[in-house]
Amino acid sequence: MSDKLISRADLSLIERSLSNLAGSIDYVNNRVDQVDDNVKIVYNEVEKLANEFREYVEMQSLANRKAEAKMNLSAIRDKLKDNFGHYDVVRRTATGILQANDLAIVKSSMLSHVTEKQMIETPNYWLTPCLVALSAWINDDKALAERALAEGIRRNDEKTSLFFGLICRRIGRESSSLKWFARYLEAQDEEKLDRKAVIVLDAFASGLLGNDTENFVYQQIQEWMSNLEAKPGFTEKQLDNWKNAINSKRVPLQKGLYPYLEKYSNTWDNLKDVLEGANLNNDLYEYFKKVFEQKEETKKLKVELDKILDSLVTEFDEEELPLKREEQFEELVVRYNGSESKAKSQIALEKSVYDDYRDFMQLLTDASMNPESSKSSVATQKFATALSRNNIVTAFNDVVAQNRMNVPYEIEINVDTFNDKTQDGEDEEEVLKRFENLVEQEKQGDLSKLKLTLFDQGCLILGGISLLFALIGFIGNRGLSLTSIILAIIGAIMIIKYVSEKQRIQKLVQNTIQAYSQKLESGKQIIRATIAEIVDFRIEFSEKDAESKKVLDFFEQIKPEEYIRRLGNNERKII
Repeated sequence: MSDKLISRADLSLIERSLSNLAGSIDYVNNRVDQVDDNVKIVYNEVEKLANEFREYVEMQSLANRKAEAKMNLSAIRDKLKDNFGHYDVVRRTATGILQANDLAIVKSSMLSHVTEKQMIETPNYWLTPCLVALSAWINDDKALAERALAEGIRRNDEKTSLFFGLICRRIGRESSSLKWFARYLEAQDEEKLDRKAVIVLDAFASGLLGNDTENFVYQQIQEWMSNLEAKPGFTEKQLDNWKNAINSKRVPLQKGLYPYLEKYSNTWDNLKDVLEGANLNNDLYEYFKKVFEQKEETKKLKVELDKILDSLVTEFDEEELPLKREEQFEELVVRYNGSESKAKSQIALEKSVYDDYRDFMQLLTDASMNPESSKSSVATQKFATALSRNNIVTAFNDVVAQNRMNVPYEIEINVDTFNDKTQDGEDEEEVLKRFENLVEQEKQGDLSKLKLTLFDQGCLILGGISLLFALIGFIGNRGLSLTSIILAIIGAIMIIKYVSEKQRIQKLVQNTIQAYSQKLESGKQIIRATIAEIVDFRIEFSEKDAESKKVLDFFEQIKPEEYIRRLGNNERKII
């Protein structure tokens, strides 16, 4: 008994000790959690301080870079002034001469004096001899003008030709203007035409350069086209470009035109695609017809030509470009408060805007099919379409042929579980007969499943036997016994089960027959409606496809050489 008391006492002490230990552990855990929270607070504060420090360092770095950019700008501009300051004087002189000549308020002798002085002070700049030639021409000094022209061409043939082409156009010397522009275009790379060349071609197409009776410009254009077509794979690539451009004019088919085909034919996507392709024929005809019916507006183009002339006499020369690019970069660094990344992004953006180069054939495609994005005038759109006539016709024929190849020989009819095909709906009765056979087959299959189970059939037999034994027991015992009652109840339940199940099966049979009858009637209506739409589709496609001839007949009237000869005349209508 005493051993039990000691044992209980010892256990109580151990339990209290364990309880105290658990409390101490909880306290330590709480302290650890508190320390952990404090560490997190300290960590967040340190991270905040680190971020603030990094921001400060970055701001200071940007401020230092901005200050450096300002110093660099000063140095670059001093270098530009020292090395090319005389170029700027020539440019201002050129602008002044053009304005003075327009206003006729400066003596020709003064022009000669100013330009000859610039020639002495600026020996290598292409614009200087051009100004001397212009001044000599104003003074009717042919010999000096020719010598100065020769020097200008030697220094920069391309810019000199463009300069005098624009000058001659400005004063109405159309024949001379065409010769100069033809010389300018001759210096261009047909695979890399810039915006200035595009505007010159635009002006030519608009008739602003006069009538090219001697084919100065047209011969250059033909040479470009021949050079490009001679390159391996170029013709195929160009035809692909035209096919893509033609297909870009496709308009999605309006929904609901063929509701039954949309819903009950797996071939619908194919049908929709080829019908869109057939609709393209008339859409394309209307598009090109509208192109040549548009009125041409040249006022804006004249402004663009004058802008080119202004830029020629004000833009910086190739020798200045490295320093000008440095100047532009440092200016952007100052604008963006020392951020070189933003400055570089802006330079890249501006470069992408101005470095818009395209080959001549792509220029024609863009001008003809996408005048808005290519910024082409109405005249250039007509000009490009006329020049590209052969490529357009070839590409269009390929598009039409491909669309015809995609027309399905047979069109599917998919109504519920019925899947069939027809070419043009002439076999409608055969299709309906196959549908009836399928429905009948499915109906018989479902009806064959609607039978009493062996258990249900056994209920009738066993129920009858149970009732029979109950009756025998009743007669034999001359009264009701427990056994007879039980047998009677079991027999009645089995017979009721049999009767109710038989009635249920009969009702299911009736419902099944009715459902298949409805399926047959509604299915036949759907099939007839679908076949009717197939007939309509075949007729519509045939009519729309035949409209491709309108496009071909339209382009048959367009002769590129005739269009070129009419440029500059009052009558330039082709159709």
